[in-house]
Amino acid sequence: MIQTAPHHESPLALNIDPRVNAPGDFATAIPGLSLFRRDQPAPPAVCMIEPSLVLVGRGEKRLWVGGEGYRYDPSRFLLTSLDLPANSEVLLASPRQPCVGLVLKLDVSLLAELITQGGLPANRPPAKAAGVGIGLMSPPLEGALDRLLALLDEPEAIPVLAPLILREIHYRLLNTDQGSRLRQITAVDGQGYRIGKAIDWLKVNYTTALRIEELAARVQMSAPTFHHHFRQLTGMSPLRYQKWLRLNEARRLMLMERLDVSRAAFAVGYESPSQFSREYGRLFGTAPSRDIGLLRGQPVAAQALDNAAH
Repeated sequence: MIQTAPHHESPLALNIDPRVNAPGDFATAIPGLSLFRRDQPAPPAVCMIEPSLVLVGRGEKRLWVGGEGYRYDPSRFLLTSLDLPANSEVLLASPRQPCVGLVLKLDVSLLAELITQGGLPANRPPAKAAGVGIGLMSPPLEGALDRLLALLDEPEAIPVLAPLILREIHYRLLNTDQGSRLRQITAVDGQGYRIGKAIDWLKVNYTTALRIEELAARVQMSAPTFHHHFRQLTGMSPLRYQKWLRLNEARRLMLMERLDVSRAAFAVGYESPSQFSREYGRLFGTAPSRDIGLLRGQPVAAQALDNAAH
């Protein structure tokens, strides 16, 4: 087997290792911060990723959005600025050298506050107007993340110090090569902000029939402009995005709340269980009942699905 890159890790790996003693996804006492560990490479798995900073301290992963892959490792972090349907793939991991990392949800209001205060580099539009990008890790950002992780050993200090370190992390992110991508979602007159508001509406109203003209008007865009920017930023059309939300919620209902296929289909807005099963098979690669049976035998996958749904 040919290894594409020499093994390397960041100091963050040593801080994460003792906190993830088995494969899985782990919430922490710091709001918005979770850790993960993977012990072997894994094919792309369906997930929903919120506006987040994602990095690996050791190993390598790839996120697929709209048919495009974004690889990240200890020297490059992943940044998402919208709620994105995606597929997450583990490229480099082993039991002796597990892939470990963290996910930190971004605080959009904090980003907006920091931008308003000024003192940041000039705004340069990102090379590609997408809701996801890869940035180069900087020593100041890595140091701030290391201090945030160290706070987990001082739980009594988290309420006082975590907000200060999180503020610094957001500031450091705005000073990286991904800063302009973050500004897209905070500028109220920008397309990214409006698409974000449309996504917020879809996440709440995914069971109702979608009329593009009405949703476009809701965020003060023409239907053609809305459709173009939605696809550009998320990698899919609004209708496909809604379908993705429906199918993933149905998957969660069957797995976690043990609904049968028909009840799950009706619960998320489908009128025909047979149509639901066809579309479910196209997204997940197998029939609903078989997929749920497989997931129940894979605790890591089931736990990740449960985390993604909340």
